[in-house]
Amino acid sequence: MMNEEFVTIERQNQVAILKLNQGVTNAINGDLVHALDSALMSQAEDPEVLGMVLTSSNNKFFSIGLDIPNLFALGEKDFRSFYQSFNQMCLGMLTTSKPLVAGITGHAIAGGCILSLCCDYRFISKGRKLIGLNEIKLGVPVPYVADCVLRKLIGHRLARDVMDSGGFLEPEEAQRLGMVDRILPVGEVVPQSIDKARELSLDSMEAFALIKSSRVHALKREITAQLAEREDAFIKCWFSDDARVRLKDAISKY
Repeated sequence: MMNEEFVTIERQNQVAILKLNQGVTNAINGDLVHALDSALMSQAEDPEVLGMVLTSSNNKFFSIGLDIPNLFALGEKDFRSFYQSFNQMCLGMLTTSKPLVAGITGHAIAGGCILSLCCDYRFISKGRKLIGLNEIKLGVPVPYVADCVLRKLIGHRLARDVMDSGGFLEPEEAQRLGMVDRILPVGEVVPQSIDKARELSLDSMEAFALIKSSRVHALKREITAQLAEREDAFIKCWFSDDARVRLKDAISKY
C-alpha cells in the first residue's frame, strides 16, 4: 500500500484501488484534488495496472463534496485556481483510457457525486446511502463538467429534474434514473468494482480505450468549448451575496 496524505493506493489483481482518505467526509479541497489527480495519473501511466477503482477509506462518506469551510475563506484568485484544477481533474477522470469504477460505500454528495459521475461505472452500497447534486441549494450552479456528463448519462429531462431539485437520491431511485449501475451489500461494493475494472480491459485494453474514446470524444469537445466561460460564471455566482449567505449557513451546519 502506498500512503499519501489524502489518498491511499492499493493493488489487487492488477487493479489500482484509490481510497479517498480525508477524514470521514473526504471533503474536496486543493490538497485532495492534487493528491487524487497525482494518484490517477500515476496509475493510468503504469503498464502493470489494468484498471482503477475510486472508493473511500470509510463506509459513511464517499465524499461530502467541496470543502466549503476551506474554500469559502479563499479569495477569488485562489478559488479560481482550485476550481480550474478540480475541473481539469474531472476531465482527466472522464477521459482516462483505463477503466475507472466508482465503489460508493457512503454518501456521494455534490462534488462527491461529480467524482462518481466521471467514472465509467458506479456501484453503490445498499441502504440509506445518498447521492445527488444539491448545488442549487447553496446558490451556485452544478459545475459544467458534471452538468454535461449527467445530461449525457441519463438524458436532458431527467438531468434537469435532478439538478433543479437539488435533492438527494437513495440507491434504488438513483439506479432507476441511470445514475448508478449496481446496488450491492456494502462488503461487495469494492470487490465487485475491482472485478469490473479488471474485466473491462482483460481481453483488450487497447479495444476498451478506443471504445471509451469514441464514447467521450464529443462530450469532451462540448465541455472544453465552453468550460472557461462557465468557470467564470460559477466563480461569479460563488462570490455573489446570495451564495455567500447560503454558504455561511451551510458552514454553520458542517
